[in-house]
Amino acid sequence: MTDRYLNGIPEDSRIRTDGRFLHESDLPEEKVALLRELNEVAKARGEDLSVMALKWILDKEGVTSVLIGASRAQQILKNLQVLDSRPLSPEELEKIEVIADQIREIEKKHAA
Repeated sequence: MTDRYLNGIPEDSRIRTDGRFLHESDLPEEKVALLRELNEVAKARGEDLSVMALKWILDKEGVTSVLIGASRAQQILKNLQVLDSRPLSPEELEKIEVIADQIREIEKKHAA
């Protein structure tokens, strides 16, 4: 999860250049709006959305690894910032969980 698609789909994105795993239809505007809300939580923490997303998932009980899907070395370096990321507060966790639940509902509708 990155901020890459918050303002439209870049021409050099995998959606445009590959399309095997991610399609434009996977990003309806209501989902992008929720991703923008998550981005605001990340900004308030002083970090990128991708770093906060990694922090959130790595803090989940039972998670032992995460596939980041990086296509550039720069993305891996950015993701390593999670090592210096402060813990998520209970308020941040609540906001993230509420938004994540809404995203899951959109994805269920899209899959049906």
